[in-house]
Amino acid sequence: MKKKYYTQMEAARKNIITPEMKSVAAKEDRPVEFIRERVASGTIVIPANPLHISLDPNGIGSMLKTKINVNLGVSRDCKDYDIEMKKVMSAVNLGAEAIMDLSSHGNTQPFRQKLCRECPAMIGTVPVYDAVIHYQRDLNTLAAKDFIDVVRLHAEDGVDFVTLHCGITRKTIEQIRAGKRKMNLVSRGGSLVFAWMSMTGEENPFYEYYDEILDICREHDVTISLGDACRPGCLADATDQCQIEELVRLGELTQRAWEKDVQVMVEGPGHVPLDQIAANMKVQQTICKGAPFYVLGPLVTDIAPGYDHITAAIGGAVAAMSGAAFLCYVTPAEHLALPNVEDVKQGIIASRIAAHAADIAKGIPHAREQDDRMAEARRKLDWEAQWEEAIDPETAKAVRASRAPEDDHSDTCSMCGKFCAVRSINKALAGELIDIL
Repeated sequence: MKKKYYTQMEAARKNIITPEMKSVAAKEDRPVEFIRERVASGTIVIPANPLHISLDPNGIGSMLKTKINVNLGVSRDCKDYDIEMKKVMSAVNLGAEAIMDLSSHGNTQPFRQKLCRECPAMIGTVPVYDAVIHYQRDLNTLAAKDFIDVVRLHAEDGVDFVTLHCGITRKTIEQIRAGKRKMNLVSRGGSLVFAWMSMTGEENPFYEYYDEILDICREHDVTISLGDACRPGCLADATDQCQIEELVRLGELTQRAWEKDVQVMVEGPGHVPLDQIAANMKVQQTICKGAPFYVLGPLVTDIAPGYDHITAAIGGAVAAMSGAAFLCYVTPAEHLALPNVEDVKQGIIASRIAAHAADIAKGIPHAREQDDRMAEARRKLDWEAQWEEAIDPETAKAVRASRAPEDDHSDTCSMCGKFCAVRSINKALAGELIDIL
């Protein structure tokens, strides 16, 4: 029997409620019609390749809970796929909704296929990374068709979304050569496309053959994540002409995708001063007509290597509060090394804090209920209830256990002891003796 639709967007436009829409509606506590209408308009995407058999679907949109993506994958210097799979499952257990496999070494396809068989999170990839690895040929020997064929390969393997740097063109080469940027291009995929164009003299294949890519994505319901090749890599390059011109082009490509019922999200900065983040979000919403915005950070300062999970969480909270829908986590290893398991945990927790803070600020239904339960548990000095509400209960427990008060049965902590304000007020309100000494 022929399927009645190809993509979630096409189904929504035909007034068909898919199982994925029902699942998202239940998770978000929204009417399913609310989800369907916004999938039809492109302001919510549900990346859900039917070949990803283990997927637990999620919706991405500014009116939904802010989602978290985790970048993983092997490199030439760190090539243990078992370790990467351990990171993947740890990330899922810590609450990440998406995993991007950015592997740049070895036989990448079996790992990608394993993710689509076993990982319930949305799976994303960057096909341009994989092109050199897949063909085992230098970049300048690859033809435009080779890149498109890798997009098809990833779609057939079951990935839910692909980052494609479609917005960088030969005009960008002249802008970068003019030398007005401090950091030029810091996007790994963008730099590969730039290098290929520079060496071959040809136009960006992801831009030139965009219609063919749309046909592939429509056939497999792969969401396109329009990559920001010109994202700023330092504060000095934020919101410059190069970034904004690419964003305008991404807005045009978004519209072309929607005309073929292909779901789209748009990637954004990067390194951005705190006072420019909200404006960046509003500009994107206008130019890209509300397509979900997927941001890396943004990092609000350039001088914190080893702590960039914090700089990104600061920027991510402001970005999501101002309209971003999807935060790409940043770890303490950013700019320094491939993250290990502990780095991944630190990055996810920081991003989840940012996302949760933003959801409260923008009034997502029920977002603050967990905070209110935590407040109640703290008022009662109920430590077990506090662990239940904590975003990382194991760390919270370990900190308390490592510095426990002298009285093993104390309901206070070793910071205040019997000087605890909560204890004193509880006793005062109950008419009890407030014993300090």
